[in-house]
Amino acid sequence: METITQARPSLTNNDAAVLQALFDAESSPSSGVKVDPTLPSWPAAVNISQTDLTTLKTRETQIILNLQATSTPTEETVQTALKELNTLLEEYPTYPPAYTNRAQTLRLLADLEYNNHTTHSAKTESEPESITDESLFTPEASDLSSKIFADLGKAITLATPVSPADPISSVQARLLADAHTHRGYLLLKAARVKKTRPGVEVDSVGPERLRGHSADQLEEMASRDFFLGGRYGNKVAQQMAVQTNPYAKMCGAIVKEAMRKEMEG
Repeated sequence: METITQARPSLTNNDAAVLQALFDAESSPSSGVKVDPTLPSWPAAVNISQTDLTTLKTRETQIILNLQATSTPTEETVQTALKELNTLLEEYPTYPPAYTNRAQTLRLLADLEYNNHTTHSAKTESEPESITDESLFTPEASDLSSKIFADLGKAITLATPVSPADPISSVQARLLADAHTHRGYLLLKAARVKKTRPGVEVDSVGPERLRGHSADQLEEMASRDFFLGGRYGNKVAQQMAVQTNPYAKMCGAIVKEAMRKEMEG
């Protein structure tokens, strides 16, 4: 099923360079997932006929195409897409792709609302010109961020097999890879906001699952989602799982210190 953008972490050039230099992709978690291309797109629990699935795909694709008609959609365009996705999910509440696409659309809305807010208010000297996705972790975006996490969680719940040993379809694997990676990225962003922007109280805004957790705990949660995203086939998630794994980080720090001492010696 088409999505607005491929749900992968937006790494800075520096992050990407560091990741490529320090981590061997071959040592990332093994997928360990049985993908059977002959299986129906979604498990029986989704309970949607093939005829209805075909219709849903057509409707959803049109919503996304309308949203992508311009490089910078207006708030009105985004709100229209949200209304149409809401209607689709009211009719078919067990259709997983609509939840991931609604989560993406809500992220667009959060960015637009944040930009409108900062346009009409003075920026502080320390505030960057562009804060990608950090707009989700402000008091104004608390409701939106809660909805995004809820949609990603719902999509994952609907698409996850009953047993890890159960085979899944190619479509199912792709959605799980992207949804886990998307959620992992947002959790990682929340952890970094908490570390670098003390003026933003992550404990008092955003979804309930973020509150009361330290930055390190949020990063561990992100690592778990990246592990699962990698397990279902997202290559970037495999690398990010290594980067954010607390044990890997600890070992990396030990090796780095040993190399520093060796070089000094």
